[in-house]
Amino acid sequence: SLLAIAVPAHAEDILVGEAIAKSGWMEPYDYSARMADLAIEDINASGGLLGRQIKTSVIDTKTDPAESAQAGATLVSEGADLVIVSCDYDQGAPAALAAVGAGKLAISLCAGDPKMGVQGIGKLAFTAATAGQTQGATNAAWAHDTKGLRSAYILVDTNIEYSKSVCKGFEWQWKQYADSKLLGSDTFKNDDPSIATQISRIKELPEKPAAIALCSFMPGAASALRQLRAAGIDQPVFMPTGSDGTYWFASVPDISDVYLPAAVLAGGGDPNPEVNKLIDRYKEKYGDVPATSYVLSGYALIQMWADAVKQAGTTDGDKVADALESFKDHPTVLGPISFSPQLHIQNKARFLMLGVKDGKYEQFGYVTSPDVPAEVLFAQ
Repeated sequence: SLLAIAVPAHAEDILVGEAIAKSGWMEPYDYSARMADLAIEDINASGGLLGRQIKTSVIDTKTDPAESAQAGATLVSEGADLVIVSCDYDQGAPAALAAVGAGKLAISLCAGDPKMGVQGIGKLAFTAATAGQTQGATNAAWAHDTKGLRSAYILVDTNIEYSKSVCKGFEWQWKQYADSKLLGSDTFKNDDPSIATQISRIKELPEKPAAIALCSFMPGAASALRQLRAAGIDQPVFMPTGSDGTYWFASVPDISDVYLPAAVLAGGGDPNPEVNKLIDRYKEKYGDVPATSYVLSGYALIQMWADAVKQAGTTDGDKVADALESFKDHPTVLGPISFSPQLHIQNKARFLMLGVKDGKYEQFGYVTSPDVPAEVLFAQ
């Protein structure tokens, strides 16, 4: 009789699609996809995921929502099991909708708007970031408790949902203090060439605010900061994580008294040696310093996705989403992450508080953000 020999079929590669900006204003933020690539290298080197190698396919969305939608659809047609989308809700949502509509998992590199999840896109959408509201709330708590400041003025960039979310968090936390005053708020747009009228209104206030919450992102944040300082408004300015990194320092020379909560110290010298090791590898591979501290979220994204795939025993979108929703204080390079069926973003996080003095960062150690309630995260 013939002996039947079973030959195992070669396990097919797992495809991870990246619908990310390699040009336009999103580019420095979407550099965090480079860290996702390093994490994939590490997984492949240690035997792969579910015994399969991970391959990537990258499409440049050019910081254009229409291109984002097209990229998401193309990656799904190529067979991607996971689609990584831009570090912003407005830019990443079109690609995420295309992926989720096809039953595929979509994870944003670092969108800070909680709508990058169940409420805005669906069960299969997640973000590797903390809610913008946690960043604003952290700034408010630190301004009040550590700096002893008691009055504030809010200047919010209404260009994208993220910056509005940050100021909502700041205002909510500031109002928790019986001894703090909010002296007013104003809006501007990231590409406004001048915020002279907003500056005039700050200078006309009967009382000078002790702190300015500048909820914006680059390049508009640097332009606003330069104009504030040129107009003699020298109070401490609190900016969100989206304004970290050193790449904008040249446009505001020798800037001081600016504070922000960063994920890590992007240039190296972070208190966590594991972070520094990854940043050294990044520098060696790409020949430059990471633009922002969001860079590590790319690595954390792949860590949490791979762990969820292992737990589910499959790359199936629904099953991996269930596994992610079960994570409670799950370890990643950015610290513990938790998800739930209601929340696909972090509403509490650990930040490294940074200050800018004479155009250089100084560290004030890790802080834990206030726990921002759902009604603040999803307030319209």
